[in-house]
Amino acid sequence: MYLSVFASCLLLAAYSLVTRSTISPAVPVTATPEEFKPYAETIPGTQVKFEMVAIPGGTYQMGSPATEPHRPSDEGPQHPVTIRPFWMGKYEVTWDEYDLFAFGTGIEKSPNRTGTTNSEEQQVADAITRPTPPYADPTFGYGRSGHPAISMTHHAAMEYTRWLSAKTGKIYRLPTEAEWEYACRAGSTAAYSFGDDAAKLGEYAWYSANNSSRPHRVGRKKPNAWGLYDMEGNVAEWVLDLYDKDFYKTINPLIPAVGPVLLPTEQEYPYVVRGGGWTDAAADLRCAARRASTDEWSRQDPQLPQSIWWHTDATFVGFRIVRPVEEQENLEGLKSKVKKLE
Repeated sequence: MYLSVFASCLLLAAYSLVTRSTISPAVPVTATPEEFKPYAETIPGTQVKFEMVAIPGGTYQMGSPATEPHRPSDEGPQHPVTIRPFWMGKYEVTWDEYDLFAFGTGIEKSPNRTGTTNSEEQQVADAITRPTPPYADPTFGYGRSGHPAISMTHHAAMEYTRWLSAKTGKIYRLPTEAEWEYACRAGSTAAYSFGDDAAKLGEYAWYSANNSSRPHRVGRKKPNAWGLYDMEGNVAEWVLDLYDKDFYKTINPLIPAVGPVLLPTEQEYPYVVRGGGWTDAAADLRCAARRASTDEWSRQDPQLPQSIWWHTDATFVGFRIVRPVEEQENLEGLKSKVKKLE
């Protein structure tokens, strides 16, 4: 039993490492076409499902050209980026999913092979710290079931992905900024995933011109070319990266960067959100648009110190998840080594 618990700890360390490390270009991706396809996952012990879309790898120009209207300087210079294949959430993470982590409701502890309910997977998931109760209703009355989870901090979103990885045995994490833009564009080189005409934005997004003063249930607008919903609008989405307005200037514009990421640290701000939210103008929903988190997002939080889990003033922020192919393969290799120890 000691080695089994030790093995679980190793796997938890692997989940933690992957959510805090860069993507290695040296490991070949060997997923077959049969394996690399869309799928639905049920969170163990629940009836809650989420859908993942297979995103092919490729190379694209990250950022916006200097001629793009409404372009701030932090979107350039444009630079080539190579992205490894990964799966991405078809929708933004909903309260149906996030509630299981944040409040621990609706989870059944199914008996394992020994007839007990305290399985190793459950022990690992339970070891992950969960949010403290929020100061106010985290939904702000905007709706719960089928609606995007909102107002969580970057730290909280990261911890959700660690919890989900422990529950499922698969590597889930936040997308890097480069992965997010690649998936949003879905092959487009225009300002938006559907082209440059902002007049068409209402067909794809909830934003300041049509939001009815609230975020909406996920998947009610048209998807982009790769079948992802609400990449533009509804809620802005956390990505893995720290925000640095000059980060793009550090990347060689002549050689494709493989999976670039500015890794998160222990600092609370600033991190990047992408896609724009229901309160934002059309220009903020462009594929290349970047936004940095600030302490103003928790301005009304009366707690001292302020919550590391909830942003009282960021009702426009949510997230979606990814599952990278090569990181999953690295995990499978670790699992094989662990089995030899048992």
